[in-house]
Amino acid sequence: MMDPDHELFTTIVDEGGLAAAGRRLHISPAMMSKRLARLEERLGARLIHRTTRRLALTPAGERLHTDLRAILAALDEAERRVSGVSAVAAGPLRITAPTSFGRLHLAPWLPRFLNDHPRVDLTLNLSDDFADLIEARADLAIRITADPGPTLAARRLATNRRILCAAPAYLDRFDTPRRIADLKAHRLLAADGQMPWRLVGPKGPVTIEGRSHVRTNSSEVVREIALAGGGIALRSLWDISDALARGDVRQILPDFEGSSDVGLFAVQLPQQNPPLAITSFVNFLTNLYAPTPPWERTAIAPDAQPL
Repeated sequence: MMDPDHELFTTIVDEGGLAAAGRRLHISPAMMSKRLARLEERLGARLIHRTTRRLALTPAGERLHTDLRAILAALDEAERRVSGVSAVAAGPLRITAPTSFGRLHLAPWLPRFLNDHPRVDLTLNLSDDFADLIEARADLAIRITADPGPTLAARRLATNRRILCAAPAYLDRFDTPRRIADLKAHRLLAADGQMPWRLVGPKGPVTIEGRSHVRTNSSEVVREIALAGGGIALRSLWDISDALARGDVRQILPDFEGSSDVGLFAVQLPQQNPPLAITSFVNFLTNLYAPTPPWERTAIAPDAQPL
């Protein structure tokens, strides 16, 4: 049997605080604090930084939490092998993802996953801020990046194709760029931190310096301004494919796209035996997005788009 104080510690981390963990375990806050202090004293290490606003794991706490989760998963698997019970994905599954992507390409598919895995207790948090898995108490993060991080276990789900596009109203007013150099004379749109654009063309990498015509910290605002005819944007195909199909925007300079190094990843803390709920969800997304993700099937091929 697992040490009760180890179970208490993992519950504190999973619930994000002593009070919430105490409610789950039916233990008073005072007793929760006393038992945590007892565990830290026994181990000779501070596991959790406790402040009035939030809880954060120390490096020692992070290591212990990772090890304990692996032990719990191994115990669960061992019991299933002995009892002959088939593996069933169950328990809490906390996922974090970028706001727009989660709304467009995760949320619509969650009912299918939950129908297949009814014992999974799923929580989806959407934010465009970088989510630290431990601080966010997340089991899995969906990240759009060129580098998911060397300390994380990552599964590449799809390539994140990014294209240059603008609304017909903008192109009618300012003309369609025919060469990459023509972009210097146009209104470019990007959220804070998204410029310069690093593209790949027929002759290799190209960097587009410039300043966004409108300053904003929101990528969704950039999308809406582009749709309204406010300028040229570099948008992910998953974000703009429906608008392309409707003709609300047109792809320009189709020989130039964002670097293919940027991909869609499912990342998690490394562990030898991750909970079946996590692996089931990653496999679900892999099957959903491969070999061709839905947004690429929706988009019109570049050579079929009028200019």
